[in-house]
Amino acid sequence: MNWNKNIVIPLLLLPVWYLTYHYLQPITDWSIDIVLGLEKGTRFTESLRFFIFEMPKVLMLLALIIFFVGIIRSYFSPERTRKILEGKSTFTGNILAAMLGIVTPFCSCSAIPLFLGFVESGVPLGVTFSFLIAAPMINEVAVILLFGMFGWKVALIYILTGLTIAITAGWVIGKLKLEHWVQDWVYQTKIGNNDESEEKLKLSDRIRFGYNAVKEIVGKVWIYVAVGIAVGAGAHGYVPQDFMVSLMGKSAWYSVPLSVLIGVPLYSNAAGIVPIVSVLIEKGASLGTSLAFMMAVIGLSLPEMIILKKVLKLPLILTFIGIVAFGIMIVGYLFNFIF
Repeated sequence: MNWNKNIVIPLLLLPVWYLTYHYLQPITDWSIDIVLGLEKGTRFTESLRFFIFEMPKVLMLLALIIFFVGIIRSYFSPERTRKILEGKSTFTGNILAAMLGIVTPFCSCSAIPLFLGFVESGVPLGVTFSFLIAAPMINEVAVILLFGMFGWKVALIYILTGLTIAITAGWVIGKLKLEHWVQDWVYQTKIGNNDESEEKLKLSDRIRFGYNAVKEIVGKVWIYVAVGIAVGAGAHGYVPQDFMVSLMGKSAWYSVPLSVLIGVPLYSNAAGIVPIVSVLIEKGASLGTSLAFMMAVIGLSLPEMIILKKVLKLPLILTFIGIVAFGIMIVGYLFNFIF
């Protein structure tokens, strides 16, 4: 793979996405109404129309933005992130950790090594949790999909509320002094530090990093995008609007805690859940309730909780879930009140 190819392919995404975005609707209508000759207005036809329209639009948007986010991520390796957080404490550390969580690579499988590295470096427990909350919750896939389906205002709301939850929850956990609920072996572990200076990457290397991020991330999540949009398409065509309003509308006081309660044990990534949230809102679910459901599914991933059980005792995991879930419910009620 040469440097020129890394430049040309991502740049081609810009005009391709522009043309896709502006001409996809008439192409979709032509495919459904003329080529397939399906009857307009039926549940199946409108579900299929939804899927054909959303699928290419979302994938193109993902590829475009992930490329640029990948370049940004090349500046923040886990080792550099750990060093940045060393010596930070109290509220300032929580803010910095939450912001770093947005731009650094993180998944459930990296929870333990990151946690060990932070603890060994003297990063306070609360600051560590601010990072662990923000990293999966405010990921680029969630932000991109929200931007593509709802616009920049909703995407910005999601980022700000996610940061608020991560910062506040980490700060509260830090104030509670819960270090005794960390597994004993964690404080005795030495994983070693990489004191060697990181190699200075050239622009071509960072562009290649972004290009590889597109191949890796889109290659992993496209199936979740397809499943999520398919579920959303089914709900779009078949779920009665009155039913959704009664269950997740503003007038239902129990909608926010119910959505969080349902979302916590579920497991999905942003690629699978955002298209479903889009249809929930279209069908009459309130914005706050829908965001609360999405945050509970993404931010309190069941596999991550299982992995963290290796380094945290059960009371701390339950405390973590309770504080974050409470913060998500506050956000849900707040935005139901504002919007």
